Amino acid sequence: MPSRRRAEHSPGEVSALCGHSPGRCAGDCDLDARDPSVRDGRIFGGVLAVAHGQADQAVFHLDAAVAAGFNDCVTLHAALFRPLHHDPRFRALYQRMRITEADLDELFWLHQEMQLMARDAQRATVDNMGRLDTGVSLLPQAPMPTREPNTLGVLVTRIDLAATQTALQQAALKLDFQRSSGNTSLSLIDDSWDYTRAERDAWYADDLDSQRLRAAEARAFVERPGAGTTLLPCPPLGSIIYPSPA
Repeated sequence: MPSRRRAEHSPGEVSALCGHSPGRCAGDCDLDARDPSVRDGRIFGGVLAVAHGQADQAVFHLDAAVAAGFNDCVTLHAALFRPLHHDPRFRALYQRMRITEADLDELFWLHQEMQLMARDAQRATVDNMGRLDTGVSLLPQAPMPTREPNTLGVLVTRIDLAATQTALQQAALKLDFQRSSGNTSLSLIDDSWDYTRAERDAWYADDLDSQRLRAAEARAFVERPGAGTTLLPCPPLGSIIYPSPA
């Protein structure tokens, strides 16, 4: 049975996810209470089950998540879930989901940002290889949307993005600290260390960091004028192309 452990969120963290003011969130916006699918871990259970080819368990978990408010139809078009598209039980639970145009716009953005963040992490790893300086580069993150969503299921995907951003940033930092500490040791024990190149590498890394930061800031979510807020059925199953980092 899935764990019932409560997730701990400060009022500021909760408001960053749901779009409410910190004062309001501190009083009545507990993510666990607002969205049982977060508390129950049904989405995670469904992902694990489908990854292991357990269609029955995947449908069971996803059905419970939809009943609890999950409506991320974009997620269900990822390659991992395509084998379920011909399952009548999966099609039935998909048809129960409702979304607004405004929330669907944000879901597309959230998933694309996950892909872009992963791409940036890969590029940063390549760019940092062979650097002789001792500096450490941060992996910039696009700001989380601040609008108040029309449906609670959007909060789950915001949490997914926040977790993805944190994991990728920590992994990138770990690799960069290892490179930096190695260069520091080298500078202390080896007179052949190339200080001139190290300075040039540091300047080049700072320039790349600035470019990545500006690019992340430019990717901030912008609400589409006139996007509807009326609940509608999700787009037909199979009609959504999962976002790519291109």
